[in-house]
Amino acid sequence: MAYHSTNFSLVVRLPDEAAQTYALNLAQQASRLNQGDEAEPGFPAELQGSTEDWCFEVEGDVLNGQPRLWLHSNNGGIDAVCAFLQHLLQKFDPAGQVTFQWSHDCNRPLTDAYGGGAAVITAQEIKSMSTGQWLRENAA
Repeated sequence: MAYHSTNFSLVVRLPDEAAQTYALNLAQQASRLNQGDEAEPGFPAELQGSTEDWCFEVEGDVLNGQPRLWLHSNNGGIDAVCAFLQHLLQKFDPAGQVTFQWSHDCNRPLTDAYGGGAAVITAQEIKSMSTGQWLRENAA
């Protein structure tokens, strides 16, 4: 049997420790929703539809006094990551932007098992593309 994975890893800077605490708590709540728990009061409505796709890790750290989040997965969760990042931008950095890439991989050399994509996220918009989409659009 083939094992498929979707991999990404990115670091997002946050303005302060309060923003980091908020983001980590929100990620924990979303992870619990993904496991079947009920939403806590105040959980953002715009994220509730994304928790089914919440299959990534969120860790906090500090570099040179700057709080950060490290988001990573080999199980996907691209739509949920984009929604989470957009929510954080809306709340903490409305003029900011986050970009990241992901890869699709497989442990067997299947012809349709490889690819990837990229996203540009702002507080107002999420733009993403996949390599498969790009190939279809550019094949003559």
